[in-house]
Amino acid sequence: MNLDKLKSIFGKLLARFHATGWLGVVFLFVAGIVFWAGFNTALESTNTEAFCISCHEMKDTSYEEYRMTIHASSRSGVRATCPDCHVPKPFVPKMIAKIRASKDVYHNILGTIDTPEKFNARRLHMAEAVWTRMKETDSRECRNCHDDQSFDYMKESRRAAALHQEGLNEGKTCIDCHKGIAHRLPAVEQAIGAEKGGASQDVFHPVR
Repeated sequence: MNLDKLKSIFGKLLARFHATGWLGVVFLFVAGIVFWAGFNTALESTNTEAFCISCHEMKDTSYEEYRMTIHASSRSGVRATCPDCHVPKPFVPKMIAKIRASKDVYHNILGTIDTPEKFNARRLHMAEAVWTRMKETDSRECRNCHDDQSFDYMKESRRAAALHQEGLNEGKTCIDCHKGIAHRLPAVEQAIGAEKGGASQDVFHPVR
């Protein structure tokens, strides 16, 4: 598109604004504010624990597991709810996460995981998808609350302090070691007796 054509388009827009007067400009401005406010309100309504567990697949499985963890209940009353861990705060990553989550609605309609048996059959697949995303973002949502630069190793157990320092030195991220921190892990083959038909140990403890 050449410069003359751009000038022509801009000129036509100015002429239209002059024709409608400032009333049209004000109308567009107000309409933009109303649209953005409505969009944000709708978006934030999906960022609540109540919304996340509104389908029974989550309420009867993942949520019940989460309720038994330190993220749901602690001596100080501090909690991390579903969106704290699963919804990014920056706008663009948040919108990407929302688009990805639409797949969950699709599977909800299909009944892919509408029974405990179906849910557990796909548990590994769903868990690995979350672990992969967390690995790609360097456990971004974990770091909203946990700052590895603020660890007080003197207040940690000897083992925890050693593992944290070792992990940081090796460039590991939170999810490398803390799988299953809020939800039950998929079944794992223990290499003892009959196979359980779950994930191999390499999934949780990859050989370096």
